[in-house]
Amino acid sequence: MDLRAAALLLAVATGFGGLVQEVAWQRVLATLLGSHSEATAAVLALFLGGLAVGYRVFGSLSRRWVEAAAAQGRSPRLLLRYAVIEAAVGVWALGFPALFAIVRGLSAHLPHEVGGLGFAVDIALSACLIGPPAVLMGATIPLLTQALARDVGDATRLHALVYASNTAGAFAGALAAGLWLVPDLGLVAVLRLAGAIHLVAAAAYAVLEPRAAVARRATPAGPASAAPHAGVLCAIALLCGFAMMSVQAVLIRVGALALGSSQFTFSIVVAVFVLCIALGSFAVSALSRVPALLLPASLWALAGLLALLYLEMDAAPYWAHRLRILFRDDPAAFVPYHVNAFVCLLGILALPVALSGATLPLLFHDLRRRAGELGDAAGLLYAWNTAGSLLGALLGGYALLFWLDLHHVFRIALAALVLAAALAARLGAASRVGRRVPLAAGIAALAALAALQGWDPQRLSSGLFRNRQPLAFSSEGPAAFFTRFSRGEIVFYDDDPIASVALIAPRPDSLSVVTNGKPDSAVPADRTTTCLAALIPAVLATRVERAFVVGYATGVTAGELAALDEVREVRVAEISPAIARAAPLFDFANLAASRNPKLQIVRGDAYRTLQRASGPFDLIVSEPSNPWVAGVEMLYSREFLEAARARLAPGGVHAQWFHTYESDAASIATILRSYDAVFEHTAVWYKLG
Repeated sequence: MDLRAAALLLAVATGFGGLVQEVAWQRVLATLLGSHSEATAAVLALFLGGLAVGYRVFGSLSRRWVEAAAAQGRSPRLLLRYAVIEAAVGVWALGFPALFAIVRGLSAHLPHEVGGLGFAVDIALSACLIGPPAVLMGATIPLLTQALARDVGDATRLHALVYASNTAGAFAGALAAGLWLVPDLGLVAVLRLAGAIHLVAAAAYAVLEPRAAVARRATPAGPASAAPHAGVLCAIALLCGFAMMSVQAVLIRVGALALGSSQFTFSIVVAVFVLCIALGSFAVSALSRVPALLLPASLWALAGLLALLYLEMDAAPYWAHRLRILFRDDPAAFVPYHVNAFVCLLGILALPVALSGATLPLLFHDLRRRAGELGDAAGLLYAWNTAGSLLGALLGGYALLFWLDLHHVFRIALAALVLAAALAARLGAASRVGRRVPLAAGIAALAALAALQGWDPQRLSSGLFRNRQPLAFSSEGPAAFFTRFSRGEIVFYDDDPIASVALIAPRPDSLSVVTNGKPDSAVPADRTTTCLAALIPAVLATRVERAFVVGYATGVTAGELAALDEVREVRVAEISPAIARAAPLFDFANLAASRNPKLQIVRGDAYRTLQRASGPFDLIVSEPSNPWVAGVEMLYSREFLEAARARLAPGGVHAQWFHTYESDAASIATILRSYDAVFEHTAVWYKLG
């Protein structure tokens, strides 16, 4: 096999292994950091930050290694060096479970009581776990670009192929890890598989090194190529990274509102994004020459296509409904339905996200310099782009949502793309007048963005993914459909960093809390269930002075407990800031729980909040959403039950409310077996009628 073809095939494998590891890290670290938005953002930031450092460090090292080898008249042996790096990544993956056990033990003995100190300590420990391999993974693009490019003229095509191949592997890893490997094999086996892939790739790269050395000796150095405006090119990379990561975060949230907030929805959206980025880079590699105006034209087109998508975004639940009713309400339809959802999303996002995937190779084309500095140029560019992605993850996917809604974040991302397009167009302009045109166009585009209407909360919170049968007006189009379909008046709506929360009143005396389009609880409809969840364990417990409740929702369970004379304290772990803010709206139905001085709402992940709570509890009542909801599955795990048992006072009771609807017998049996394995006495209660 040709040297380049073999190296690119191995880049696919390492991209696969890297993404599989990232998915596994997120799941494993949830047991240390929790499943709340801060934890998710922190893990992603650590990974992206490590990649950015790796890109810059190994880009700079590639230039130094080439210069040193040239001065000594020998080969820089870049593929051999890269093989050592891949081997280190593989060894780290194999040892990750043992390293995590050590870190978890350290965390248990470090202080966590003062403010956010505990979370900061665990973030630092997590950085020690995933920072080193993430930095090493950043070697792929700069080292392979430098090692495989024949000369400056060949560099753009080769670089685009390296980026596309590695990203294509990441696409396969995103799908495989999210939909199959982690659920079926478990996290330890998945990490071992990833480690084996990296070790095999390392051995293969080491074998390829002699052939690469011969190819480099036979290749002329090539002419120098200047890189004017390098700072502007890096700024464009930063803006594009921020914009596309923010857009991806918003699309994941809208996907949850349209398809349901499951891990499958998350995996599908991420996989479509990664695949389209790979396709865009492959497209650049196929170009015989790169036109001077291709970069600004592609960025303007990207901004325009995403603006068109913005206009139709709140119709996503309707189109997902049209797709859902094509399939029977049967387990056999599960896979075909999700395959079709993937294909439909791919059709919608293929062109705009592919244009974003073409951006970095096009920027590299303008940034490339001497043949010995290709890896340095790639490392610099990708470091800035990944820094932008990090900002997109932290701001667009998390921090901004404390104050803004999803449509605001999408418009901010569009504004960043408009600015990037204007900068790129100014670089290509030949005259002063020509440089003013992009500025004027950018100002006009920003003004148009500011004038856009927000998305309709009624549409977004409709929860149509739960309607599995066609309605009489299902085929009439989104505008006509939503004039006839309504679950009631929305009295509260907020997109927070965790979820999109709506309080809907179908009747004047009724109010339900709807999270990501899914009704989680309602009064008075669910009052019997939520009251019993509080009162049954209170009757069975030896004493009921301190209680811990997982989830506030309508506040009925917490309110009933706080109203008991014997109870001194009720601590409620509520992961959603929006639900905590909306709590007073349910006071009419829960004995004014939000104003009860005994009751304290602690915003955070229930698993971590329970672990870090001081003192034992007489009652622990868990009322999570369905286990298919992403992030909720941890509350049904043996690890959570063991944490609950460790926090129970002698004679205390742990109560779990569980949905038998939308659950099969195997899932129910698994949960009951977990309870039986952790607790000495277990009883199952049924609500009849």
